[in-house]
Amino acid sequence: MDTLQNQVGQIENAINTYSAPSQLKITDIRTAVVWSNFDYPIIRIDTNQGIYGIGEVRDAGHRENALQFKSMLVGKNPCSIDMIYRAMKQFGNWGREGGGVSGIEIALWDLLGKAYGVPCHQFLGGKYRDQVRIYADTPEPPTPQIDKYVERVLHRKSQGITFIKFDIGPAMLAGIPGALIGALGTAPSGHNRNAPGTGAGTWVTNKGIGIMRDVVAAVREAVGWETALCIDHCGHGFMTAKEMIRFGNAIEEYHLAWIEDPMPWYDIEGHKRVTDAILTPTAAGEELYLWDGFRQMIETRAVDIIHPDLLTSGGMLETKKIADYAERYGLPTAMHFAGSPIAFMANVHTAAAIPSFVALEHHALDLPFWRDLVTGLPEVKDGYVQVPDKPGLGIDLNLEVIQEHLRPWSGLFEPTEEWNTPKLGFYKPDRRWEK
Repeated sequence: MDTLQNQVGQIENAINTYSAPSQLKITDIRTAVVWSNFDYPIIRIDTNQGIYGIGEVRDAGHRENALQFKSMLVGKNPCSIDMIYRAMKQFGNWGREGGGVSGIEIALWDLLGKAYGVPCHQFLGGKYRDQVRIYADTPEPPTPQIDKYVERVLHRKSQGITFIKFDIGPAMLAGIPGALIGALGTAPSGHNRNAPGTGAGTWVTNKGIGIMRDVVAAVREAVGWETALCIDHCGHGFMTAKEMIRFGNAIEEYHLAWIEDPMPWYDIEGHKRVTDAILTPTAAGEELYLWDGFRQMIETRAVDIIHPDLLTSGGMLETKKIADYAERYGLPTAMHFAGSPIAFMANVHTAAAIPSFVALEHHALDLPFWRDLVTGLPEVKDGYVQVPDKPGLGIDLNLEVIQEHLRPWSGLFEPTEEWNTPKLGFYKPDRRWEK
């Protein structure tokens, strides 16, 4: 008869453990910055057992946002994600400043999934769907003719996409007599050109509102009613709340899925003012950081749809928590995204685990090398992407393609010893500062 020890050994041998998680230690954090439509600062977290996790800082962000945490992570067990996350998150912030915390969180979940042989969505409570719906970003044409807008959106439809976003806003009205009062660029750059004290500003006239409405009408007629449409770049501070209300009412009959970011990201009350005044849904939140940052927007129902960017909002688990909290208030979740395939898959796993999920943005359908930055990436088919059941994110780095598209100064996951020493310390009068 087998001894108890032999029986235990047989059980352990029958289970694919991939590694010994309790003995895992983080040994290094390295980066590679891909030069694409935006910079993609890719993160690799190495361990003493040879397995690694991959993540990325938010698009157009900086690798330093992640490397600043290296001294806090090396030597830690990556399975202690909550402990590590709590230590880091106090140093993140809105916009790209949340990219380091969020990117490391993704890499830790990928690493943990590989260690246990479990897909990331399982750590988030399991998946509600096997496929995630995509909505495609469609940049505005170089010239603002209506037929050019229609041409670009129809190209998206020809790619099999059934949910399309296109950019529209006051910039398209520049040079059109009677469309604007004032001129774009006459006020200081930044949010809200019409804010008191900014000097000469720009206001959209009824003619300008009508031109933007005509674009929406033409696009709707061209793609038909079976295609979901949404728009971006109307607000972002370039139109006042009253202008946004006028525009929202003007396009109501075309039944857009949402108007994205109708007001500056920090103006929660302004968002609510617009949302309460129009029937076209609103969506916002791509610059907000953590559950704490979304709380006021959710509790006041300042938008109809929350719109976190996972690489700013705090990563996979935090975004799941934000979405679940929004669901209590009747608000569904769409996900903003403009990064590499690594963050794309982090979004796919998270979207699969969100019951109130609507659609995930795809910002790289026209980039020929984008898919090849990794291996194992599922294809977008008929407007959906399959949720993988492979360990971690379900993809791996394609080093050859990444190297072909590096920023010249980046290097390919080169040593980062300069970040080994903590950047924070306490003054000790009994000794000099040590380098």
